[in-house]
Amino acid sequence: MGTARANPSSSTVFVPGSSEENPVRAAYIASLESQISSLRDELATVYKTQGQNAQRLLAMTETLREKEELSRIESDNLRKCRDEIATLRKKVEQHNELMAEKDRTAQILHDEINTLQLELTQIEERNQTLTKDNAKLLQRWLDAKQAEVNKMNDANDFYEEMQSRRQAVMNWRSDSTTESEKTSDDNAPSQELGNGQEKKSAGATSTKDGLPSPSQKGVNLTPNG
Repeated sequence: MGTARANPSSSTVFVPGSSEENPVRAAYIASLESQISSLRDELATVYKTQGQNAQRLLAMTETLREKEELSRIESDNLRKCRDEIATLRKKVEQHNELMAEKDRTAQILHDEINTLQLELTQIEERNQTLTKDNAKLLQRWLDAKQAEVNKMNDANDFYEEMQSRRQAVMNWRSDSTTESEKTSDDNAPSQELGNGQEKKSAGATSTKDGLPSPSQKGVNLTPNG
């Protein structure tokens, strides 16, 4: 009670024992009460704000956790996509290499086909030439065989003609012999004359119309004459 106290809201120093002790003290107490009430309101507001901030912090933390989870998922998806892209790039490179190899193989096959077509064309030309040569040889062979047939026909005709002439000569000799036998009984001179005629007829059998008889000269009866 004997010490002086400082007023937080005023620079006035309270001195006990003065004549204005009761009104000032009452005012000071009222002021303190008012400040305490105001501080309580402010503290309630602070608590309320702190609670709201805590809820916001929790909500933001949850949101952040969700965002992080989404980010992790997106990172995993991105990693998977990158892996798939890398795999697809490898497949594309392999496909390009395979296509290049197929193109080289196709080019080789195309060149071989062109070579085979050229060889086939040459073979066809040779076949055509051989066909023409074979046709010429066949025609020559047919002509030769036809000539042989003609020769055989001529030989057969000649043989038949010679047979006809021989038969005519033999008939003539037979007729002459019959006549000479009839005249031999009449007289010897007639017989001698008949013998002369016989010799003459024998000589006639050796030649007739300037051609040798079959008995004097062998006839070649082969198809080649």
